Amino acid sequence: MDWQMQAIRGAITVSENTVEAIREAVTELLDELEGRNQIQPKDMISVTFSVTRDLDTIFPAAIARARPGWDNVAMLDVQQMHVEGSLQHCIRFLIHANLPTCAVIHHIYLRNAANLRPDWSLPQSLQASQQVMKSKV
Repeated sequence: MDWQMQAIRGAITVSENTVEAIREAVTELLDELEGRNQIQPKDMISVTFSVTRDLDTIFPAAIARARPGWDNVAMLDVQQMHVEGSLQHCIRFLIHANLPTCAVIHHIYLRNAANLRPDWSLPQSLQASQQVMKSKV
């Protein structure tokens, strides 16, 4: 089986700037990531979490690091660039992982973050087939 480095994107919004709310959101996001992508931490090269400037009570990487197997994944927390009028209380991730070339990637956008990239909430292979269908119509 051939493997290649692939990127997986995702985001979720948080109800409030508390440790509990952020922990709940990050856990939900990562549970969905692992479940829909059949990905294991050992396959991950790195994870970058970004948070909007209104979230500052805990690092998402600290939450992820407590998950089984995630303690050996290289992670970085950064602040998302602020743009006036952009989505607030949002946590995003960008994961680079070694995955089989045939793997279907599911980008995970939950809660209000689903409005950021509704097209990426579908598997890439389904998106590609939809593009082909649109071009034939």
